[in-house]
Amino acid sequence: MIVELNISDFAIIDNIKITFDRGFNVLTGETGAGKSIIVEGISMLLGQRASREMVRTGKDKALLEGVFYVEYPERINKILEEYGIDADPGNYLIITREIYSSGRTVSRVNGRNVTLNMLSNIASNLVEIHSQHEHQSLLDVDNHIRIIDSFGDSRFNSLVDEVRAKYQELQKEKSNLKKLSLNIIEREREIDLLKYQLNEIDSANIDKIDEQEIISEYNRLDNIKEIAFNLGQVYNILNNQDYDGLSVLNGINRCIINLNSIMKYDDTLKKFNDTLESIGLELQELSRSIRDYIENIVIDEERLNFLKDQIDTINRLKKKYGRTIEDIINYRDSIEDKLNYLLNNEKAIEETNKKISALEKELERLCTSLTEMRKKISSNIETLITKELKDLNMNNVKFKVNFEKRHEFTIDGWDKVEFLISTNKGESLKPLSKIISGGEMSRIMLAFKNILADFDKTPSIIFDEIDTGISGRTAQLVGEKIKSISKDRQVICISHLPQIAALGDTHFIIKKMNNLEKTQIVVKKLNYEERIEEISRLIAGVNLTDTTKEHAREMLEMSKKLTI
Repeated sequence: MIVELNISDFAIIDNIKITFDRGFNVLTGETGAGKSIIVEGISMLLGQRASREMVRTGKDKALLEGVFYVEYPERINKILEEYGIDADPGNYLIITREIYSSGRTVSRVNGRNVTLNMLSNIASNLVEIHSQHEHQSLLDVDNHIRIIDSFGDSRFNSLVDEVRAKYQELQKEKSNLKKLSLNIIEREREIDLLKYQLNEIDSANIDKIDEQEIISEYNRLDNIKEIAFNLGQVYNILNNQDYDGLSVLNGINRCIINLNSIMKYDDTLKKFNDTLESIGLELQELSRSIRDYIENIVIDEERLNFLKDQIDTINRLKKKYGRTIEDIINYRDSIEDKLNYLLNNEKAIEETNKKISALEKELERLCTSLTEMRKKISSNIETLITKELKDLNMNNVKFKVNFEKRHEFTIDGWDKVEFLISTNKGESLKPLSKIISGGEMSRIMLAFKNILADFDKTPSIIFDEIDTGISGRTAQLVGEKIKSISKDRQVICISHLPQIAALGDTHFIIKKMNNLEKTQIVVKKLNYEERIEEISRLIAGVNLTDTTKEHAREMLEMSKKLTI
């Protein structure tokens, strides 16, 4: 349950602290006093998305803090352990949320920073908030199946998960079938394109080509004349045959002759001679190799053109299919797979249809079981809701959960569920949206909340003006129903009706205070005499009389004697 709530610099709230009690807590106040702001603050504390506009004007941040006592901590502690949050040995839980004017928010549980999703998962096991705007969800037929499913046990939930998994698998296979079943003309066009691309790549035989080797050979052949000319110059220098010229080889031979004539005088000179002889032999071998190279030079224009065509082909393929030959080959393999897929898609279509048929049969079996379980749940809900509504002064009510089978599967199976109601004798069952008044809708929502609270054991429930559209005896019955709910859990109820306020175990008044500098909200826990004053105000408005006060006193005394 919520033990303490602290709110600072939030909207028009300067700083408030509310200490809630067990049982039935009632909050009353003038219209516009700020009751809904407090509920909005609690909603944001529990994980609702925050807005920086909620930070009080002139402040850097708003602070929301709640202290909770967890009477049955097993479920909460399991979640805390999963998130790595230390559980308090005294079973207290502290949630804080800071909302900055920059738009940034920081959430903490027991001092540990948590994400908004983590906070919501934890808080959903602590408090449930029902506001008057929630009526709209009950009017939306699409929500009816979800409401029914919320009453399912673990076996039911497991079946729902299985149906959803099979449905998603079916959708995947249907998507595959759609891709396989391309328009015939589009399919033939794609096959022709893929065949053309495959032939273009294969005809180039690029997997057998050494690109660097081709480029090297092309560069040699394309520059063969320049190579021949320069090699001829080198050969002539080595072997100059001019009468007055001296070749490199002749010069080396002459040097060797000169050294031979003098090396007998110094052994060092022999080393010079040996080196020159070695150089001379290497130059002679080099000269012969250059001569052979020159003699074998052939200007092969046909080969040159062939190499040029290959290089052009490779570059053209690179522009279309990849930056490297490896990329082109990889692309080629991928389009071959795609082509085979399209050429063989008749078989693939047949196999996919078989999968779809098998999945539909399995879904049919699962959905049949799911419908049976939903109808059992619904039958129980019909009984419970009817009883709850009769307790709330709808004595002639008939409530039914109507089932229709959809023509196709959905993520929720094949059930279309809608709540039907008749509130008066002789009237046929009709959809909620056709006949429900505001007061009747409040009571139906309260009935659902009551039986759902019994089911999921939510420790705290907040009702934000659940009494919209009701008065008199009905208001008394609604108050007694809320009082009954508070026997097993904490209830916090914002109300404007004296019948409900009088039944509260603890009564708070919310006031908006104005001074020269700012407007702020004040929350005060009322004692017995102050409760008489506030309930008198709820009965008579501004003009309080002894009669209204006496009436208020009687209401409080009667509430003490009430046995729920």
